[in-house]
Amino acid sequence: MKPANKNIHVVIMAGGVGTRFWPLSRESSPKQMLKITGEDTMLRQTIKRLHDFVPQENISIVTSEKQAFDLNLHIEGLKKDKGHLKIIAEPFGRNTAPAIGLAAVYLKKAKPDAIMVVLPADHSIRNEKVFIETLKTAVNCAEGGHLVTLGIKPSQPETGYGYIKTGARGKGREVRKVERFVEKPDIKTAEKYVKSGNYFWNSGIFAWKTSVILEEIKKYMPMLYNGLLKINKAIGTKSEKEVIKETYSELENQSIDYGVLEKSKNVIVVPADIGWSDVGSWAALDQVISCDANGNIIKGNAVDIGSKDSVVFGGERLVATIGLKNMIVVDTADATLVCPKEKAQDVKKIVDELKKHGREEHLVHRTVERPWGSYTVLETGERYKIKRLFIKPGARLSLQTHRHRSEHWVVVSGTAHVTKGAEIYNVHPNESTYIPISTKHRLENPGKVPLQIIEVQNGEYLGEDDIERIDDDYKR
Repeated sequence: MKPANKNIHVVIMAGGVGTRFWPLSRESSPKQMLKITGEDTMLRQTIKRLHDFVPQENISIVTSEKQAFDLNLHIEGLKKDKGHLKIIAEPFGRNTAPAIGLAAVYLKKAKPDAIMVVLPADHSIRNEKVFIETLKTAVNCAEGGHLVTLGIKPSQPETGYGYIKTGARGKGREVRKVERFVEKPDIKTAEKYVKSGNYFWNSGIFAWKTSVILEEIKKYMPMLYNGLLKINKAIGTKSEKEVIKETYSELENQSIDYGVLEKSKNVIVVPADIGWSDVGSWAALDQVISCDANGNIIKGNAVDIGSKDSVVFGGERLVATIGLKNMIVVDTADATLVCPKEKAQDVKKIVDELKKHGREEHLVHRTVERPWGSYTVLETGERYKIKRLFIKPGARLSLQTHRHRSEHWVVVSGTAHVTKGAEIYNVHPNESTYIPISTKHRLENPGKVPLQIIEVQNGEYLGEDDIERIDDDYKR
């Protein structure tokens, strides 16, 4: 199959934090960057799925500034060339309407007549060949000036999805005019929807001309459109980032569905039978992962006896379960989730509680990957934190200072090349060095084997944002 023409551009929406998959998902490692449905992460699967649909340079990913660096590192191995898989960074999330509008403005600047296909980064699609053919149908409809959404043929009554009510089929092809969008129904209403054959699940997958979606935003979301005009003028100037941030601070938090699609008279549905799931919670895993004979999904370091219809994800330590029924158990190094399947949608409330109490378990895992290696938080207490750092051969951290903490480094293996103020020296195994507060410093591995460091931090504030970078190889 040859790639589609170069006038088609795909925008992947990757700004979510996936709170319903806590404790596996964190702000620094959201759902789309997890291996939930296969051997690769959901975002990387989404990118690979497009291989025969568009050239890689025609794929952009919209995410937050906070996630942009980690996400860029996450997809680095997939990039075929410099400039491929472009990142569009929002200063902060404002839902899908501003995100799509921002992507449309950037795209229209480069290619005014481009067709824009919008995909979520964290959905599962089993029938990939059918999916690509369905996208081609959607693109053909978009070329006619329509706003196109893929409607998923319901496989059963489902109360967790929004629905789209459609009219009769279009002439010569199975496309349908949208009559209205419907909120999540109760079970009896969902049964009626499925039986009628005129209702489809709302997939969040769209296609339209860039110029058409901007005109629709102008018509139905004038405040957003005026903000996009300001951004458009600033693109390519020194004030670009500042203008985007200022504009975003004034924008309403609004979805493209509510803001445009539910109001427009120009929306059509392309029915899609593609083995789709939005994998919205732990309870939805049985839609995309095969269960054992007892209806269980058992992954990782786990042993089970006699459980039924349950999800068990083990981490580093052994998780043993006995006689569970319709339960979810997920274990990580610093947090464990236990809840009935019927309460899976409430996991995000736990994340809200963690935020309310200033806890860090919703932000990062104990082990965090970095371009120079990784660090693991071993222990945290009042005014101190202990980490284990692994620095790759030839890699170095940024030249930096801290306003609120000092650091004591003990070399376990390898040789550390240390910059401390005006001093530059090596530290060998079983030796240590001390970095006072507000002292310019850098840690480097000049050797050919990994460098392992135990770092003890001490101070009134130990957050990761207490880093002032002076020089950084990774442009952070």
